[in-house]
Amino acid sequence: MAQVTEDRRALLESVAEEFLHNSWRGRRLVAVEGASEAQAARFADDLAATLVERGQPAARVSVGDIDEATLRSATVEPFRAGTLAGAEDDDAVLVIDGRRLLNDAVRGIWHFTVWTLAGDELPHAATNVIIDLTDEAAPTRYFYDLCRLPPSIGERRAEAR
Repeated sequence: MAQVTEDRRALLESVAEEFLHNSWRGRRLVAVEGASEAQAARFADDLAATLVERGQPAARVSVGDIDEATLRSATVEPFRAGTLAGAEDDDAVLVIDGRRLLNDAVRGIWHFTVWTLAGDELPHAATNVIIDLTDEAAPTRYFYDLCRLPPSIGERRAEAR
C-alpha cells in the first residue's frame, strides 16, 4: 500500500471491516466507482492492500469504461472460475474500479460497492458505502438519505468514442 495518513488508513480499515463482516469467505467481488476515476482507482488500490494486510487474498483490476458483456466475459467469469491471474484462491476478493460498474445492468454482480465523491456532486443512488475523497489524506464516510434520490441518480452512459 502506498504511504497513507492515519485518517485514510482508519477509514480503509473501517470499510474493509464492514465488507468482511458481511462477506467473510468465498469468491467475492467489490466495485469501486466515482466521479473522479483516478481517485476511485487509488481508493480501490488501497482497499485491496488493506484486505491483503488483513490476510485476505485480494486482486485488483481497473476496467475503465466497459460494457456489461465485456465485464462479465473478461473479468467476472474468469474470476468466478478461478482462472483470473492473481485471483486463484477460493476465498479471493477481486476489487475492481471502472466506469458504469454500479449501473442497473451489473449492480447484482457485486458483493460490496463503494462510491467515491470528488466534490459536491450527488452520490450514486445504489451503493453500500459513500466515501468523500475531497481531501484524499483525510477522507470521510459520507451519509446521504438515498431515499431522497431517484434510483437513476448515478446511472452512467458509455463515453463517446
